Amino acid sequence: MSLKVAIQMDPIEAIDINADSTFRLAEEAQARGHTLFYYTPDYLYWDGGKVMARGWPLTVRREVGNHFTLGDQQDVDLSDYDVVWLRQDPPFDMGYITTTHLLERLHPQTLVVNDPFWVRNFPEKLLVLQFPELIPPTMIARDLDTIRRFKDAHGDIILKPLYGNGGAGVFRLDPNDRNLSSLHELFTGISREPLIAQKFLPDVSNGDKRVILVDGEPVGAINRVPQAGETRSNMHVGGRPEKVALSDRDREICETIGPVLREHGQIFVGIDVIGDYLTEINVTSPTGIQELERFDGVNIAQKVWQAIEAKRG
Repeated sequence: MSLKVAIQMDPIEAIDINADSTFRLAEEAQARGHTLFYYTPDYLYWDGGKVMARGWPLTVRREVGNHFTLGDQQDVDLSDYDVVWLRQDPPFDMGYITTTHLLERLHPQTLVVNDPFWVRNFPEKLLVLQFPELIPPTMIARDLDTIRRFKDAHGDIILKPLYGNGGAGVFRLDPNDRNLSSLHELFTGISREPLIAQKFLPDVSNGDKRVILVDGEPVGAINRVPQAGETRSNMHVGGRPEKVALSDRDREICETIGPVLREHGQIFVGIDVIGDYLTEINVTSPTGIQELERFDGVNIAQKVWQAIEAKRG
């Protein structure tokens, strides 16, 4: 089976080919005989009843500094493609949301991965609210007094933007902290969005586990350990990946959420687990494939493409 694959992603020249999951998925697609077309979100458009993109035929190779070749730029009708990957990084803002509206008009005749309707309706920090039995004490609020009551109740909390990513804007406010009002003023001064507060989980010092699911099934995990003196374990901010096995609790969490993800077309998903608690379900642009492949020796990208090919077969 040879599929025509379009990849909507951030500029390819800037990626780290030894860490980027989109590059690994493109590399595996090419190895399987699929043809690649690449464009950035700003070149996605609607014209005359068609969802179009201006981009380039793409060839990838695992050579640092020489990892891709582009063909001639061209405008294509994305309905002519078998698969379109929605892979640009958040922030999950109105620009991101608009791309899901456009790509939704292709799906399901053209398979958009992940299903853009549910990417839009499953923001990472909100989808977890569907599973209150799995998550730590959590509040979504904008009002300062409401958030302060949550902090008074739990003492030690994490406060972060509801639609942030990569560990940006994540603050720990312990019982002695006096910065809640100032942080609230800062956040509300730059955005009209609510904030998310969660009870601080001391287990984060042992790592924040990223579990990867393919079509609702767990295929492995990596542990992301924060640097000394750092609360955040995201690899964007210096978290160290470590090999880790799936625990019984991880499998229990996946058994609970997996059917929901599968039923809603979320083929490639990364969830975050701290201790016994689910903290996020990442459906927009999950990462971790390459680290997991190196630790476990399992071709995760192959599993993703096998799931896609089964749906296109």
